[in-house]
Amino acid sequence: MAQGENENIIPINIEDEMRGAYIDYSMSVIVSRALPDVRDGLKPVHRRILFGMQELGVLHNRPYKKSARIVGEVLGKYHPHGDSAVYETMVRMAQPWSLRYPLVDGQGNFGSIDGDNAAAMRYTEARLKRIAEELLVDINKETVDFQFNFDDSLKEPVVLPAKIPALLLNGASGIAVGMATNMAPHNLAEVVDGITAYIDNPDISIADLMQYVLAPDFPTGGIIYGYTGVKNAFETGRGRVVVRGKAEVETKDNGREMIIITEIPYLVNKASMIEKTAALINEKKIDGISAIRDESDRQGMRIVYELKKDAVASVVLNNLYKQTQLQTSFSVNNVALVKGRPQTLNLKDLIKHYVHHRHEVIFRRTTYELREAEKRAHILQGYLIALDHLDEVITLIRSSRDPETARNGLMERFELSEIQARAILDMRLQRLTGMEREKIQAEYDEIMKLIEELKDILEHEERRMQLIKDELQEMKERYADERRTVIEHNAEDFSYEDMIPNEEVVITVSHQGYVKRTALTEYRTQSRGGVGSKGVSTKEDDWTEYIFSASTHNYLLIFTDLGKLFWLKAYAIPEGSKTAKGRPIQNLINISADDKIRSIIQVANLEDEDYVKNNFLIMVTKEGVIKKTSLELYARPRTNGIIALNIREGDQLIRVEKTNGDSHVIIAAKSGRAIHFHESTVRPMGRTATGVKAISLQDEQDEVIGMVCAEREEATLLVVSEKGYGKRTLLDAYRITNRGGKGVKAMSVTEKTGNLVAIKEVVDSDDLMIINKSGITIRTPVSDLRVMGRATQGVRLIKLSETDEISSVEKITREDVVETENTQLEDSAHRPDHEDPGSADTPQTDSEPGTPQA
Repeated sequence: MAQGENENIIPINIEDEMRGAYIDYSMSVIVSRALPDVRDGLKPVHRRILFGMQELGVLHNRPYKKSARIVGEVLGKYHPHGDSAVYETMVRMAQPWSLRYPLVDGQGNFGSIDGDNAAAMRYTEARLKRIAEELLVDINKETVDFQFNFDDSLKEPVVLPAKIPALLLNGASGIAVGMATNMAPHNLAEVVDGITAYIDNPDISIADLMQYVLAPDFPTGGIIYGYTGVKNAFETGRGRVVVRGKAEVETKDNGREMIIITEIPYLVNKASMIEKTAALINEKKIDGISAIRDESDRQGMRIVYELKKDAVASVVLNNLYKQTQLQTSFSVNNVALVKGRPQTLNLKDLIKHYVHHRHEVIFRRTTYELREAEKRAHILQGYLIALDHLDEVITLIRSSRDPETARNGLMERFELSEIQARAILDMRLQRLTGMEREKIQAEYDEIMKLIEELKDILEHEERRMQLIKDELQEMKERYADERRTVIEHNAEDFSYEDMIPNEEVVITVSHQGYVKRTALTEYRTQSRGGVGSKGVSTKEDDWTEYIFSASTHNYLLIFTDLGKLFWLKAYAIPEGSKTAKGRPIQNLINISADDKIRSIIQVANLEDEDYVKNNFLIMVTKEGVIKKTSLELYARPRTNGIIALNIREGDQLIRVEKTNGDSHVIIAAKSGRAIHFHESTVRPMGRTATGVKAISLQDEQDEVIGMVCAEREEATLLVVSEKGYGKRTLLDAYRITNRGGKGVKAMSVTEKTGNLVAIKEVVDSDDLMIINKSGITIRTPVSDLRVMGRATQGVRLIKLSETDEISSVEKITREDVVETENTQLEDSAHRPDHEDPGSADTPQTDSEPGTPQA
């Protein structure tokens, strides 16, 4: 080959060429074939069929024309693709089980819901439905743009004026390149009400729009089972709508039951569904059905499942829903073209774009009508001038040599335009009569009023919006029908949380890990020193270890001995009476057998970013190690829990408190000593860190029993011993020392008081809930306890038997104190003794116990 022959060959990277060609192809498919336009809801093929049928004159009140004639018209003029593509599209537009509002009126065999094909186009006939003509109305009033067809010989509309919101009414489905659309049909009356509500309030929320547009409305009826998918589709443009067939149970004369199916889900082939159901019965995958019959006719659908003698209809029906197409899902994917670009649209978006389109159509239509009215008024004005000078006009015309001379003469003599002069010359002689003049004057007056009206519409947007509403209301009155698809809510629609009132409850956890929640009102207030009422029923070797109040909607952060953290909603804890045993915690969270609950923190909202970043968790272990970590590190719930802190061998977590970063920390030991320091001396650490030393314990037997993180200035510290003694002391009495020291005396620990078991921050408005190891519970107001010195022994809080001890003390904040009657205990032998007067800070007046309540 000669060198010169290669000069016109341009080297191209095949990868770039393939990429460019494929992108061009994909955009062509997206824009010109597979996706509907958000304005009129039509793909190009649908739009061309409707426009072609109008141009051909096959309107709803005209005779039918052969389908082949219509297909030929559309193919030859507008749609340069295969004839089957056009015919199959037209057939679907005529099928009442495919479109909620069919657009083509077909005559002949247009297929069936059993999947039968339509007859060939040479055998069938068609014309437009009246509702389809509403999509085309005003198209000749310059309301929409036109473009050249494939060979530039004709013009076709870019979009139709669409007096009805076809995209919402009939939906759409299509597979493009790299994307697809699947839009559900809706009820016309609901859509019109929704659009009207949007026009009245453009800021309306989707939730409010859903009060009008309830859900998709399928042409085949059926039942939408569950509203969650519908809600997702309306809010995001994507959702999975579960659709069931409509079933009834009838009883035959011989007592046998039958399941009658009268409606099936949208897009399900009836014959195929019956065939597959029969196969499942033969394979023994569905039991209880003895025969299947399809008794459908012109009156409607009727599929009969005859049941066996011992079959339970509800069980069989649920099995049919589960295993056959009697229940399917419609996956909503609202992708449509907005200004030529594909977008995923929610319900409000779809309505907004339609209203914007209609507004533009009305503006352009009004502009066109104003221009035409002004043209007509101009001509009528010329007529009136001519009729007012009739004799002179006739004389002028008669004396003119030719029409052009006459026209110029009229224009000069009466200051007429060329158009007016031509109209006068073209006027018939009969219009010169007096009656005709009156008609012309009346028409002129009428048209001037019209011009004023049209100008007013163009000047005021609210008038144009009112026109949209009025025209939609007209469509609703003309075409609206009853909803076909029933909405049936299922369990998934209701968040369990929504069904549970947000109320205060008492949560108890036993030593062996049994947990329950009880209404706070079950625990009635008793006076200090009472024997209490019977609490939880526990086994002999079990007792209530933790008791606290919480709101049912709160998150519970559950910390264990081994330093793990689990999350649980308070309502997820089973409800039980005050005496109920509860459920093992292992049934609720994935806690190991050798671990147990140590501390529970309740948090209202883990999703509030400011809240979790500005709050901290402070943890203390039995051996006096303290750690502070940001709540943010614990704000992502995990099913299997996480490590909250590293625990040294032989140590265990004792207490966790939530703080705001500016709390005073008081840690108490079994020996009766307590240390007080500011939390700023403990720097925040990572989630898995071990921590630093908080207190020096007295000896190897000594251990930390609790921690308080005090924020309220008026708060006092309550300490309780295992033999039932307790006291309140001002925070100021505990001097601030360095972290890691031995601390100061919190209570005089003696054999009579026993070791310290609890330390709490309390105010007068709090109540105490005290539970001993035998299961007795007493609730007593903190206000019954007076404030004493730091080193005193305290007063008796609860009467204990010789072998009993306090197992748990919890503070309950009273929002509203419920007054309860003081009632005498039946067994007076259980009346508590006087408190020990041996304490220097316990005068005789304090030792008199109050009357206990049942």
